[in-house]
Amino acid sequence: MMKFDSISIRPTVEADLDTIIAMECSDENTPYIRQWSREKHLEAITDKNIGHFVIQAQDDGRIIGYIILIGLENPDRAVEFKRIVVNEKGNGYGRAAVRFIKKYVFEELGFHRLWLEVLENNERAYQLYKSEGFVDEGVHRESLRQGEKYLSLMVMSMLRHEYKGR
Repeated sequence: MMKFDSISIRPTVEADLDTIIAMECSDENTPYIRQWSREKHLEAITDKNIGHFVIQAQDDGRIIGYIILIGLENPDRAVEFKRIVVNEKGNGYGRAAVRFIKKYVFEELGFHRLWLEVLENNERAYQLYKSEGFVDEGVHRESLRQGEKYLSLMVMSMLRHEYKGR
């Protein structure tokens, strides 16, 4: 378990999956993420190329979110920040988790690039990433179907030297 600010981060285990799936299905989170099946999460927690982590509050250890990174074995040293879900919004847990991920990817793993996609209608997440130093790279126009609508994904990234410069 790794402690950072007000949170602790640890690898996800199978016993966490019911909580994770419930978070994905909450009304606050479903507009911004695609729900994964239990089987897909289970595959992810056993895949060496994927980092699947639980976010816990340090004060009482309750699970408040989770993180997925893809590309841990990428020879180009670029990892995708696939997902972050924080169930208790407005308490700084999301910012602490983003800072942890940057530190983990650049300092612990020594990677060169951390990138992500954020839905165009997820202004809260976009502003968080921007304030944490992620740079706009472009837009995947209308690349995600949500019901009858198509939404665009904004691509953002951070390079190791940009992280170190902050």
